[in-house]
Amino acid sequence: MPDPVLTTTLLFAGMGLFLALGVPIAIALGGLSIGMIYLFWSPMALNMVPIKAFSTASSFEYLAIPLFIFMAAMLQRARVADDLYDTMQKFFGGLRGGLAVGTIVICTLFAAMAGISGAATISMGMIAIPSMLSRGYGKDITLGAIAAGGSLGILIPPSVTMIVYGIVANTSIGKLYAGGLMPGLVIAALFCAYLILRGWLQPEISGGQDMQRYSWREKVASLRGLVLPLSLIVAVMGSILSGIASVSEASAVGAGGAILCAVILRRCTWTMLREAAEDTLHLSCMIFWIIIGATAMSTFYTAMGASRLIEGLVLGLEINRWIVLIAMLSILFVMGMLLDTVGIIMITVPIFVPIVVALGFDPVWFGILFIVMMEIGFLTPPFGYNLFYLRGVAPPSIRMTDIYRSVIPFILLMLAAVGLCMAAPGIVLWLPEQLF
Repeated sequence: MPDPVLTTTLLFAGMGLFLALGVPIAIALGGLSIGMIYLFWSPMALNMVPIKAFSTASSFEYLAIPLFIFMAAMLQRARVADDLYDTMQKFFGGLRGGLAVGTIVICTLFAAMAGISGAATISMGMIAIPSMLSRGYGKDITLGAIAAGGSLGILIPPSVTMIVYGIVANTSIGKLYAGGLMPGLVIAALFCAYLILRGWLQPEISGGQDMQRYSWREKVASLRGLVLPLSLIVAVMGSILSGIASVSEASAVGAGGAILCAVILRRCTWTMLREAAEDTLHLSCMIFWIIIGATAMSTFYTAMGASRLIEGLVLGLEINRWIVLIAMLSILFVMGMLLDTVGIIMITVPIFVPIVVALGFDPVWFGILFIVMMEIGFLTPPFGYNLFYLRGVAPPSIRMTDIYRSVIPFILLMLAAVGLCMAAPGIVLWLPEQLF
């Protein structure tokens, strides 16, 4: 067996080189792992790679990933966000910054239905950007609210990212779902408070010059746009948190419910179903290839004893455990700027979680902090996914620098939320303790 220090150095240096050269992360992880297994372990050990790949890809828990992706694709194409936006416009349109607040509320509801970030960001980008800009909202408030609100999709359950994290970390996905709900609502509330404050301080860029008020009759009539989304949220999350269904079973409820929503809204067509299925196939394949490549890497890394080496080094430093935790979160912040979320989970979780448990931290609590850092990664330049989603649907007058500037206050708010959850762990742990 090679020296663990040499293995660690070669593995991470090679991975950094491949990623710098633009090699897809799945190939960088999987290809490098296969080469190192052949050179440092044994050619016979390569038989392990397809066996591990099959056992991983056929895991029942992972079945929830394509089903939740399909649900999000169907909801996006059924234009559920259109009806939600009409409702929020009626209720918040007369408030300074009201449409931005309504956008956050819609993204929060969409997060509780879809489980991925892109669906809300793309849908609200197409709907809200023209509407808000035409009503005098500034670019930074408009773009920042949509990008930040869309990022809630990986924190508020049912989150696809939490499924991957829970399986890799061997942590209850149900507890992670329960733990992510309150922090998600806290972050959404911080966003809304910030936007309302901006509205009062800067009415000229918060719709203050063109506020439209609606009667209560119009507001009540618009509530029908909430019926289907709330029904779907109750069906999916209620079945999970009540213990009626597992996460994978609830994902099937969500996928069927999304089709039913499209049928009720009379927007379901064979073309829509085919396009949603194609999107599901593409995104699921990308995620699973990353999982397979990273599984090969983590198996080799563990077999070489390198993960135990890092754990021993960290625990042997005898420094304050909070400093270790902050260092881990800082590493995740930097990695979120450069790497895919699933790749970060597969690379870091097998190393970080044993250290966290050894330091006496609750694994569910750490899992939520981890997910919030991944949520921040969706907004951090240069490779934040939501930044590119937004660029794809924004009008030509919007520059990439406008999008970069718009998310800075929201990143700071999410970092403040991380600090709040660290200072008051009950924000994360209260609901899991009540339900489980």
